[in-house]
Amino acid sequence: MPAAWFTPEEATAIALSVKVAAVAALASLPPGVAVAWLLARGRFPGKSLLDALVHLPLVLPPVVMGYALLVLFGRRGPLGQWLHEAFGITLAFRWTGAALACAVMGFPLMVRAIRLSIENVDRRLEQAAATLGAAPWRVFLTVTLPLAWPGLVAGAALAFAKALGEFGATITFVSAIPGETQTLSAAIYGLLQVPGAEAGIWRLAAVALAISLAALLASEWLVRRQRGDEE
Repeated sequence: MPAAWFTPEEATAIALSVKVAAVAALASLPPGVAVAWLLARGRFPGKSLLDALVHLPLVLPPVVMGYALLVLFGRRGPLGQWLHEAFGITLAFRWTGAALACAVMGFPLMVRAIRLSIENVDRRLEQAAATLGAAPWRVFLTVTLPLAWPGLVAGAALAFAKALGEFGATITFVSAIPGETQTLSAAIYGLLQVPGAEAGIWRLAAVALAISLAALLASEWLVRRQRGDEE
């Protein structure tokens, strides 16, 4: 994308959005795999409650989730104050906070894709590996995870696309500070308040569409290739 196509503010918002979405997807992948495995294979009291909590961001208004993050991770919140005093980490009104908000909102989509993939893994293969003496963690790493790989890719792509378009939770938790937390969605919303800014809105909307579509198509291609290799 030639820089001349965008203003400096628009180019900054695009780069920041890609960074935030990538960090959100990658950072949420390990816990996403763990929670998906628990829901797919685990048998424990409170499983339905865990499932409901995981999917809560899908049904709650994003502003509510953003406010909850602000209460918990703000400078005066219990977790935010501890992180700041213990490690010097501040999330509120920082791009890292935007990544956290995006990760929370995309987490249900990631977990669902990975969970469905794990549930489709033939349990007889896992049982055979266990019969041969493999420890549970080894069965997971050498049998379950490789066979569920397409779900991991799809889940990461969905989380990335969701993070790229997240607005409500992000703007509530970290606001829309140019160069720091103003992502594509926030930049588009800001341009909506400016008369005659339709061209900028269309440019940013087209970029968001192109990046999200590319991520989803790439994940679909990787999944199809993996299935083709297995056949």
